[in-house]
Amino acid sequence: MEGQNMEERYLEAISKYPILSPEEERELALRYKAGDEEAGKRLVTANLRFVVKVALEYRGYGVKLQDLIQEGNLGLIVALRHFDPSRGYRFISYAIWWIRAYIQNYIMRSWSLVKVGTTQAQKKLFYKMGRLRELEEGEGTREERLRALAEELKVGVEDVEEMYERIRSRDLSLDARVDEEQETTFLDFLADFAPNQEEKLADKERRQLIKRVVEDALSRLSDRERTVIEKRLMAEEPMTLQELGQTFNVSRERVRQIELQAMKKLKKSLEERRTLLSSE
Repeated sequence: MEGQNMEERYLEAISKYPILSPEEERELALRYKAGDEEAGKRLVTANLRFVVKVALEYRGYGVKLQDLIQEGNLGLIVALRHFDPSRGYRFISYAIWWIRAYIQNYIMRSWSLVKVGTTQAQKKLFYKMGRLRELEEGEGTREERLRALAEELKVGVEDVEEMYERIRSRDLSLDARVDEEQETTFLDFLADFAPNQEEKLADKERRQLIKRVVEDALSRLSDRERTVIEKRLMAEEPMTLQELGQTFNVSRERVRQIELQAMKKLKKSLEERRTLLSSE
């Protein structure tokens, strides 16, 4: 293991889980639906390699691969709850949409640097998710541990609380072991990529580049298009189509059309700069 980076160790770890046959997959899915958590864990671990494959497709968008894998893993876990084995298709065929949705949403949130304060605090907690165990296992009352952790990470108490509740509300406990023979948990898969100082510096430089690119892309929109994007996608409390329609004195359908048009322009502009993001 010496000389391997975190990504290589992670890929080696998940490659040990065998791919399931359609029959095995269906049996596990039915058992999970009946309340068998272990069956659910086997379904997830057998498909972790596909999360990496999807994450690699988005590697050129200026976001670290580790972050994309983390988000994709969460999407995989959420997909498990919604999967209906009676429909006849493979689990990964269904889960791929959740994986992509979580990854794409993370990229959009990373690009929405207007919310830099909130985003930075949540990003810091995302890297430090393993530390959230201290809220249950440390000394003192839970409130004292909450304040101490928030102070150490230099984020708000409410940010720690929100992230903790978000993780704890997942359908599978991320503190649970992935199987009987290993001590590794799902949370370990997510938190194993904590950045060192060099990675933090590189991440800061990359975020600055992304900010410049996003600002340039937004500048190419009309005033109305930019307002719609900012109010619908970047605001802490997004406005509805109806509310924006009243603001502009147009129908909600017209606002939807403006939003779609703006998103197409943004996508085109960002795609043109994808090479720049990859080369920095």
